[in-house]
Amino acid sequence: MGCTGCSTTTGGKPNGCKSNGGCSSGGCNRMNAYDWLRNLPIADMDSVCKVIEVSFSQGTRKDFFRNTSLQPFEKGDLIAVEGVSGFDVGEVSLTGEIVRLQMKKRNVKEDNPEMKKVLRRASDRDIEIRNQNKEREPEAVIRSRAIARQLKLDMKISQVEMQADGRKATFFYIADGRVDFRELIKVYAGEFRVKVEMRQIGARQEAGKVGGIGSCGRELCCSTWLTDFKSVNTAAARYQNLSINQTKLSGQCGRLKCCLNYELDTYLDALQHFPDNCDVIQVAKGNAFLIKKDIFKNLMWYTLPDSNKQYPLSIERVQKIKTLNQQGIKPEELEPVDVTTSKSVEKEPETVELVGQISLRTLEKAERKKKQQQQQKNKNQDTRNKSQGGQQRKQQGNQQQGQQQNNPDRNLSDRQAGQQKPSNPNRNQQRPNPPAGRAGNSNQGKEK
Repeated sequence: MGCTGCSTTTGGKPNGCKSNGGCSSGGCNRMNAYDWLRNLPIADMDSVCKVIEVSFSQGTRKDFFRNTSLQPFEKGDLIAVEGVSGFDVGEVSLTGEIVRLQMKKRNVKEDNPEMKKVLRRASDRDIEIRNQNKEREPEAVIRSRAIARQLKLDMKISQVEMQADGRKATFFYIADGRVDFRELIKVYAGEFRVKVEMRQIGARQEAGKVGGIGSCGRELCCSTWLTDFKSVNTAAARYQNLSINQTKLSGQCGRLKCCLNYELDTYLDALQHFPDNCDVIQVAKGNAFLIKKDIFKNLMWYTLPDSNKQYPLSIERVQKIKTLNQQGIKPEELEPVDVTTSKSVEKEPETVELVGQISLRTLEKAERKKKQQQQQKNKNQDTRNKSQGGQQRKQQGNQQQGQQQNNPDRNLSDRQAGQQKPSNPNRNQQRPNPPAGRAGNSNQGKEK
């Protein structure tokens, strides 16, 4: 990833790191190569490489041009080079001895007479014309796709690249087979009034031109540094014990990911130590079938037909069982290796939060603090209620005592009533009541 401030302005000068497009991050231009021969001293000026590498459309296309004027150019300079019936404007990506290594990599000869030349340093007028023609590219893509659809051609126009002077347009297309676009070229030439060049590319080249972010979280390899595309098949995934899932193994281009080949050689070297022809071994319980090979622990996992359990076996044990099978002997047990670890198993919680098993300590701390405050508040309320109840009872007792002191006659009658009260209350209950008639007679006699 490069610096975000190196975007080139209309004047041709970068805004950010001021390194004129030559920062080591390579973010100013795609598919950059680091010039590690930049500080190499020059012994002979006649043997200096007179070819420079120029990139177009932010590095999606690069080509070599001969610098006949011997004018010194730095990485990131905008220059005008020979084009088709005109000129084109590109950005210098490499200069010096590193260019010879790049030419050798791409099988380009330095003394090739057909190599085009560098004309001059790009002027403001050249850059203005280039920007005007570049603005026509999005509209040209939409219109060219509509024309191809009208002609019922089985092809997809991926990108249109205009030459800086607007005299030529290169149409990049994708097609499964051969396409007869002779009529299409005539229509394009009349529609856009340019010289048309059709160039077929693959799905991976299209992804490299468009760019994007891969499943790993980084920019696509084909749009940053990968220039040579190698074939990728499902055997690479099988060697690495990856499940054959087309969705997970496919990249943005719809093909198998190029990164499947990165570690393939390491796996192939590690698998050389494993025995061959051991896909099926025989034991007393039946045939054991090979499921996978673990190159990190040097184990081979087998399964039996009567269960879904997988048994890890060491390489020595598999070789021994295979030797016994060749002698017609079937061992009783597989004798799997104990692969249990000493790491303590975490106890699963009884309830699972909706956000997962993530512990939000900040919320838990706030909730705990809130509960403590509520408990303290309830405790203070109970203490306040108890104190208020005691004060009320004390006030009632004081009021009663004050009323007794203010009414002495009532107190005296209460004391006299207490003195006249019989000592034995059951005594009156044992005495029989007199007859009603005798009592009445006696009262009448007294009255007389």
